Parts: sequence; structure tokens; C-alpha cells
Amino acid sequence: MPEGASEAAPAPRVRLDAVRFVWPSGEEILSGLSLELAPGQVVALVGRSGCGKSTLLRLAAGLSTPTGGVVDVGDARRAFVFQRPNLLPWRTVAENVALPLTLMGEHDPAAVASALAQVGLTDAAHKLPQALSGGMQMRVSIARALVSQPTLLLLDEPFSAIDALTRARLHSELGQILDERGLTTLLVTHDLHEAVLLADRVIALAGPPLRVLLDVPVSLPAPRGRRDLYDPRVGALVHQLRAALDLDTPP
Repeated sequence: MPEGASEAAPAPRVRLDAVRFVWPSGEEILSGLSLELAPGQVVALVGRSGCGKSTLLRLAAGLSTPTGGVVDVGDARRAFVFQRPNLLPWRTVAENVALPLTLMGEHDPAAVASALAQVGLTDAAHKLPQALSGGMQMRVSIARALVSQPTLLLLDEPFSAIDALTRARLHSELGQILDERGLTTLLVTHDLHEAVLLADRVIALAGPPLRVLLDVPVSLPAPRGRRDLYDPRVGALVHQLRAALDLDTPP
């Protein structure tokens, strides 16, 4: 763990109370939505494209401002993992991971080394991004998010552009990281199996305006991996989510 990890701040409670979000065009994306995440809870948001999942994530991340209501994350240190790695091509893997610290005027090689070790990229520290596979680039992105010791992690479809085999490995690795670090986590995904494997709770959404169709706990022991895909309880949860989202009906 990075220096100071033994005194890491506690995971925050996240609370959205009657939150509204309206685009300048007048389109209402959120209309009085209320939602709460317990400290250290991993929550996955699933739903059709355009329903407002990513807007909700950006509000929790502080990247967008609500039109009304309250978004309360306490004094959480937030980190965001985007759909694309967004690495600086002229910087090495280690320099990309260190970027959040650099922007804060901090220098902590031990924290960078620890973050790289946690995603299995110690040997790639001095490589440039173009020398890495897509899966390895996403690992760099995750390490970059972890290096500043966040207490709230927000992920917007981080594995959507990764091939199925690599994605399965990344599920296992991220699940292990979340279990070890105990971060409050909000994950947006279209992959129902991914949601069930990684989350303590899955919320199926529709919209706009965004509304909750189903809010279901995942009671399987964590962390979970590829073998759990064959657990009938996973299949039952996925079936329940598909039914709530009416995925067998064209949009």
C-alpha cells in the first residue's frame, strides 16, 4: 500500500437527495432522484444508453452541477475512471500514473510503485502507452485513479472497449482491488454480468428522466471471478435485471 495507507481516510457515505438535472435545452435528465450508498459499498448502475446513468455518475464525481437537490459525498477524495484510458502518449506508464500527484504538486514514487504493483504493471513502468495492449492501458488508468488514495471511486464503462477474455481478467483484478481497499464505488456498465460480479448492489435504471426500476443486493461472497459466472445465483440475478430492463423488447 502507498505511504500513509494505514491511516487512510474512511470510505464516505454518498447521498443524493431530490436531485434534478436539466440541460440548457430544457431536457430534464434527473427529476428529484434520491439515492444513498453506504460507506465502502460497490454499486453498479445499469440501463439503456441515454437514460442518464453517466449524468448521475458525473454529478457524484463533481464534474457536473445539479439543477436542484443535494449531492453529498462528504469530504470524499474522488477518482474517476473513464471509458477510454486517456493516457498521455509522450509519458511513461509510471509518469501517467503519477499525474494526479504531479498536478497536486506531490512526489511519491512509493505510491506510484504500489499502484502499479496492484494492477500487475511493475515491469511496464518505463514503457510508453503505445507499447501496451488495450487491457494494459486500462490497468494504467485504474492505477492512476488509485495512486492518490481516493475514498470514492467512479467508473464509467471502463471495460466497454476491451475484448471479452481480457475483460474477464480485469473483472477479477478490479474486484480484488475493491475488496482490499474498501472504497465506496459507483460503476456504470451495460454488462449485467459485470455488474453482478463487481457490485454489492445493482440498480436498474430507465429514463430520461432517470428513475429506478429495480434495486437489488448481490449476496454472493466477494471478490468474485470468472468461475462465479456459472453460479446459478448469478444467472438468476442477471435474468431479474434483464426482465426489469425489458431487454428483450426493442428500445
